[in-house]
Amino acid sequence: MSIRRIEKPWGEEILFAHTPVYAGKLLIIRKGEALSLQYHERKDETIYVHRGSIRLTLGSEGQSLKTSTLQPGEACHIPPRTQHRMEAIEDTTLFEVSTPELEDVVRLEDRYGRV
Repeated sequence: MSIRRIEKPWGEEILFAHTPVYAGKLLIIRKGEALSLQYHERKDETIYVHRGSIRLTLGSEGQSLKTSTLQPGEACHIPPRTQHRMEAIEDTTLFEVSTPELEDVVRLEDRYGRV
């Protein structure tokens, strides 16, 4: 598999693994930038902060969202249908491992106007 670099409005995504059973990405998020508030119907993912720190917002449908901070060496499992958003407190690099459904994204809010 060739490694794919994908420019994003919040930084860059590097897809380094994508098989029928799993996917692996490196996310580089610029300070002050944020991914969409989103959820996945099927995709199950775990993130690991390698460098920097993020504000992670999590919640389930019908419940209020909770925000926490993740520092280097910390990880979080995000099961399907969990609403989530990551915002970089400083320039941040994190790893995401997941099931392979990369197009399974339901955006609820997006500061960059994506649907």
